[in-house]
Amino acid sequence: MTEILFPALAIGAVGLALGILLAVAAKAFHVEVDERIEQITGCLSGANCGGCGYAGCSAYAAAIVNDGAPMGLCTAGGQAAANSIASIMGVEAVVVEPMRAVVRCAGVTGAAADHYEYCGIADCVAAAKLQGGGHKACNFGCLGYGSCQDACTEGGISIVDGVASIDGSACIGCGSCVKVCPKGIIELVPKKNKVYVKCSSCDKGAAMKVKCSAGCIGCRICEKACPNGAVTVTDSHASIDYSKCTNCGLCAEKCPRHIIVNEDAPAPAPACEEPAAEAAV
Repeated sequence: MTEILFPALAIGAVGLALGILLAVAAKAFHVEVDERIEQITGCLSGANCGGCGYAGCSAYAAAIVNDGAPMGLCTAGGQAAANSIASIMGVEAVVVEPMRAVVRCAGVTGAAADHYEYCGIADCVAAAKLQGGGHKACNFGCLGYGSCQDACTEGGISIVDGVASIDGSACIGCGSCVKVCPKGIIELVPKKNKVYVKCSSCDKGAAMKVKCSAGCIGCRICEKACPNGAVTVTDSHASIDYSKCTNCGLCAEKCPRHIIVNEDAPAPAPACEEPAAEAAV
């Protein structure tokens, strides 16, 4: 009997001692957590996309409470999240501009020339590490292997004719695609703005025409056409200052390369067919 009792008592005593030690350690090393962090985390999108610049929603919530981080950085949560955070923090809400991502490249298959045929991993980040920054002759063009598509949590990105295409209605403006793109050709723009430039090339006009038949040639016609000074041409391509843009669409209308998109513009009317000539009698 003692052969069983003594070991059992010994094991029990060790377990009790360890339990007491753990309880003391938990008490000694306990860190008070502000309950507002958990409350704010619950107000955020939950996407953990990193679009706010922090590792995830809980990290951003902790930064708001502990470090005074701006409350309007969760573009995925939008104005509703900012209002809830402001209520928890007891301050006035900030205005959050809804954003969406656009791809600044029109170098689809057939328009963009290639350096070589790429047969590696179907990943833009991997392809961009090769000579020339990828297979495309334009070093600023979309490689089309879908790294941004894989990063999108909303399924809003697809690859069409070798170039990433973003569904604006599905985009929550988290910026995950912006971060993963090795070419830096995806940017966030205000959702209310429907005009954007589909080119990021810094090649001058003559070189651009050789590399891509669809690229911006920096002709400055758009710059001259804009009545608000919102369009400027720098580094051989047009850019839009969305704080000045009024969606008038004149830049898109005047662009000889049709590289500026105006999503509010009506679709072009189908060409009328010539009436068939009457047969000679």
